[in-house]
Amino acid sequence: MSVRVLPQILAEKARVELNEESGRVKDGLQLMKDWISKQPHLRARTDDQWLLAFLRGCKFSMERAKEKLDLYYSVRYTAPELYKFKHTDELFDEIFSLGVALIRPGRYDASKYDIFDVLTVVNILQKVVLMDDDNGTVAGNMTILDLQGVTLGHFLQMTPITMKKMMVAAQDATPLRMKGLHYINAPPGVETIFNAMKSLLNEKNRNRLFKHIPKDILPTEYGGNGGTTDEILDYWRKKLNEYNTFLEEDYQFGTDERKRAGKPKTAESMFGADGSFRKLEVD
Repeated sequence: MSVRVLPQILAEKARVELNEESGRVKDGLQLMKDWISKQPHLRARTDDQWLLAFLRGCKFSMERAKEKLDLYYSVRYTAPELYKFKHTDELFDEIFSLGVALIRPGRYDASKYDIFDVLTVVNILQKVVLMDDDNGTVAGNMTILDLQGVTLGHFLQMTPITMKKMMVAAQDATPLRMKGLHYINAPPGVETIFNAMKSLLNEKNRNRLFKHIPKDILPTEYGGNGGTTDEILDYWRKKLNEYNTFLEEDYQFGTDERKRAGKPKTAESMFGADGSFRKLEVD
């Protein structure tokens, strides 16, 4: 499977910001595949477009790309609650239909679903982004977090260990670059949770909070021209159908930590124990 040819403007952005050039892409992909074949613990996809997402996310630093790819699959082993069910399961459709994939946690009933149910849906959609969205893997990812309707029940699900797992999975293990985060409709007390999560971000990502969101990509309900949320969900339903075989295949990949050369990765070594988070300042 060959990689897609980028539009000229996006190709230039990839060259300037990510060091992406045709020769480097070809060599980098082959080096990644050779490295994967020599890792007894690692069961990883080797699609060109998939591996290219990791090279882009690491600005074509081979060692960083290897580390990130390894961590991406290790998280599946050490935090399986982030991958609780398949895209074909009824629970996936229930949560997806609520529109929480648009980062609207208040849309789900905290007494019926938990945050890991929602994150499972997000992680499935993210796989499609890594394979399908060149603009996302080159230009980065900008997020709007709408907190309308969030309750105490939602807050109680955000334990320190949960936040740590979220940050490791999203910031350290995923090759999508965070370009901005903006939250709206925040209820009283949300700063406590937000400051705790902010403390887990690296400095670069802390500086990317509250960026401007172009109006042409905002959903209609938020005053933009990017289509209604229902239209966006319909778009994603079609994408999921298009990538059904890809997603079904993807469930076989991960790590077997018993076969890792050196010390196996564990949940405690990657995320710490609950007591390790007392140092977080959440006041």
